[in-house]
Amino acid sequence: MSAQTSVLHPVAIAQVMVNFAIRLGGDAETCLLGTGITAAQLRDADALITREQEMRLIENLMLALPQVPALGFELGLQYNVATFGIWGFALRTSRTLREALERCLRYLPLSTAYCRFWPVIDEREFAFCADPGAIPQHLRQFLLERDTGTAINLVKELSLSGISPRGLEFEGPAPAHAARIEALCGIAPRYGSARNAIVLQREDAEIPLPMYDAHLARLLEDQCRAQLKRRQVSGVAGQVRQLILGPLGLVASIEDVAQHIAMAPRSLRRKLEEEGSSFRDIVEAERRQLAVQLLQGTQMKLDEIALQLGYGDTASFTRAFRRWFGQAPGEYRKLSGS
Repeated sequence: MSAQTSVLHPVAIAQVMVNFAIRLGGDAETCLLGTGITAAQLRDADALITREQEMRLIENLMLALPQVPALGFELGLQYNVATFGIWGFALRTSRTLREALERCLRYLPLSTAYCRFWPVIDEREFAFCADPGAIPQHLRQFLLERDTGTAINLVKELSLSGISPRGLEFEGPAPAHAARIEALCGIAPRYGSARNAIVLQREDAEIPLPMYDAHLARLLEDQCRAQLKRRQVSGVAGQVRQLILGPLGLVASIEDVAQHIAMAPRSLRRKLEEEGSSFRDIVEAERRQLAVQLLQGTQMKLDEIALQLGYGDTASFTRAFRRWFGQAPGEYRKLSGS
């Protein structure tokens, strides 16, 4: 993924890191220093943050807890299927562990992974290999171990039947905390290997998963596809989307956004037109998607939802919703069973 194209991450990933640091004696203020992530954002289930914000949080965590051995690996073990929302549930409803890992790779940017992953399969083994080469050097080992810990935890959680990786391999020399990694996951890592990999027996990867649901799996995969597109930050339109989903909110005007990216409003309009978009279209699309999420997934009152979406009153929200869906929001909620 290029520097021009990135994917926003759910703030839940940052919340896990902050809670983890607090349990180990750190504090939220130190973790959030210089990230631009506010305490209010951490409490907002719909908030999204950038890769850069998350990396700064990771740097803060490393500086705050240098005495904790295998910090990255232990952090990885804190993430579970539920942390990742739709992406995690899409894995859970897969037919087999192999299918889940293949689906995992298709929508990997929706996870917390920074490594590049790929499978290697032979007659005996199913290996899940990782390449941390694109990660800045000072974060590389930490994030390789974090991503590995997360993957091990997800494999164990998805199987729910005692399946566990049979091997853990790392390319580099054994760190001082190698014994701590073994104590945390029950697997003795092999260092000096030709690859970084989590190794399963091939037959284990083909065992049916207990939560398999073909219809739900297809539905969740469609939602993963849509969510990946929504979170992608590319070009000026992506920057605008990032700002209104993050620090500025849906109440922001085009003047607010233009000032934030050091561009005149007129220039911003022209750039968006060149990309086949407009400020109004972007805000409208995000309001529409969030409205559906809030109506289906919460018990928020309509006036609260209107405020959340940046409308001055419920009537304005209702008119917009009728234009989008041909019915009032209350009717939509009733028909969707929320």
